[in-house]
Amino acid sequence: MPVRVVAATEDRDVVPDGYPVEIECEVATRAGTTMMMRPIRPDDSLALSRFHRSLTPRSVYRRYFYVHPDLSQTELDHLTQVDYVDRMAIVVEQGEQLVAVGRYDRYPGTTEAEVAFVVADAYQHLGLGTLLLEKLASRARQSGISTLQASVLAENREMLDVFRRSGLPLITANDLGVIAVRMSLIPAKAS
Repeated sequence: MPVRVVAATEDRDVVPDGYPVEIECEVATRAGTTMMMRPIRPDDSLALSRFHRSLTPRSVYRRYFYVHPDLSQTELDHLTQVDYVDRMAIVVEQGEQLVAVGRYDRYPGTTEAEVAFVVADAYQHLGLGTLLLEKLASRARQSGISTLQASVLAENREMLDVFRRSGLPLITANDLGVIAVRMSLIPAKAS
């Protein structure tokens, strides 16, 4: 059963300039649970810190490729203060708790961006990575980005499967256990 958007929400906190309100919505997971998806905000710093500390060491390692139990204030500022065009991040919440984060960061002066995700262990395999990729790809296209790139540990089959099932044309290369993924956001021309 695919993940689907249920409905946009009406209650919003004060949002920063450029905040794409249209992305805010409720989503239903493969298990039928309804959660909130929205762009990240600067006031998510504490929630993001809690989310990161709740991840298992394996999930942190799969995201950062090294043991990284805590985010510094500088990292939290960088991760929560985005411009919603060249740097975009989307969170998924259950109640007040962050359960997934996806982001892209454009390489300066290019039409390419790095994309990355992390989903809380208890919420993996519910389609949240797929949902985040779809929303980030859509927003990236609107922002003039034509290619998303990711580095994924070869052991992280779940994330590789999200990319493979996305329907986006992709190229992969293995370099010592790290898979470089390039996904085109440009629709193929009809012949």
